[in-house]
Amino acid sequence: MENKFENMTKEQLWKLFPIFLTKHNPDWADWYKEEEKTLRNLLGTNDALRISHIGSTAIDKLWAKPIIDILIETPDKTALERVCETLIKAGYILMAKTSDRYSFNKGYTPKGLDDKVYHIHLRLKGDNDELYFRDYLATHDNVAWEYEKLKLKLWRKYTYDRDEYTAAKTDFVVKYTNIAKQLYKDRYTV
Repeated sequence: MENKFENMTKEQLWKLFPIFLTKHNPDWADWYKEEEKTLRNLLGTNDALRISHIGSTAIDKLWAKPIIDILIETPDKTALERVCETLIKAGYILMAKTSDRYSFNKGYTPKGLDDKVYHIHLRLKGDNDELYFRDYLATHDNVAWEYEKLKLKLWRKYTYDRDEYTAAKTDFVVKYTNIAKQLYKDRYTV
C-alpha cells in the first residue's frame, strides 16, 4: 500500500475502513462509466482488452459495499506489468500482488473513504470468474436475494474483518460461479 498505510496493521486498516453495506444506488453505474473512461484514457485498448463492472454494485437492487469493483483483463504478462506501472503512476494504491493478479484501490484516505471508491482487479485474459457470477445474479433474482441476505448477515458479524467476511461468502460464490460457467460456457473468452 502507499506510504500512508504501509505501517498500519490489517486490524488498524479494518477499523479505518470497516465493511458497511447500503441499499443499491443507481448512481453506481454512472460512477463505473466515469472510472472506465478514465481507465481507457490511461491504458488504451492494447493493454486493457476488457474493462468490466463486477461485484454487487453491478447488480441492480442489491445491497452492497459502496465500492465499485472493476476488472481489467490484459492479453499477457508484459501488458499486465505495463498496466500496473501506469496505475501506480496515476495514483492508484497497489494493495496486493501475486504473480498474475494485482489489486488496486482509489478513494482510500487517512481519514476514511472518499465519496467514490474503487477496487481495481488487474488480471490476465480469461481470469474473469466474477463476470459469470455477476451475470448469474443479474438473471436469477432468487439467488441474488439469497446472496444479499448472506452478505447482510456477515456484515454484522465481520464489520472489522474483511478476510473473514470474504471467506464466509466463498462457498456460495464458487457454487454459483461454477453453475454460471456451465450455463454461459465461453461467454467471456477474449
